[in-house]
Amino acid sequence: QVQLVESGGGLVQAGGSLRLSCAASGRTFNNYPMGWFRQAPGKEREFVAAINRSGGAAYYADSVKGRFTISRDNAKNTVYLQMNRLKPEDTAVYSCGATVNYAYTALESRYEYWGQGTQVTVSS
Repeated sequence: QVQLVESGGGLVQAGGSLRLSCAASGRTFNNYPMGWFRQAPGKEREFVAAINRSGGAAYYADSVKGRFTISRDNAKNTVYLQMNRLKPEDTAVYSCGATVNYAYTALESRYEYWGQGTQVTVSS
């Protein structure tokens, strides 16, 4: 089992920045590729970014490429999402996920473990 807890959400003005954290406990963290997803009100959850086990490779949704950066610190069992130049359309609940049997992926169905999410609100 892996337990995931997100933090770092909040209210920010458009153009601002936030850094989300996802702390993991349980089994060996560096065994798991990790991903960030988000869900806006009335919409399906969508992929944001994913990172491989070592942190040496990452993949981003087109909507956040160049503005968001995913990283991980395996010594701290934590994955981060640095969000810059935020836009009102980035407003959502952001959740992190861990996948056991797949490489880092944008497919939500391949993530076995999820955190509870953290709210990000970007005002215009």
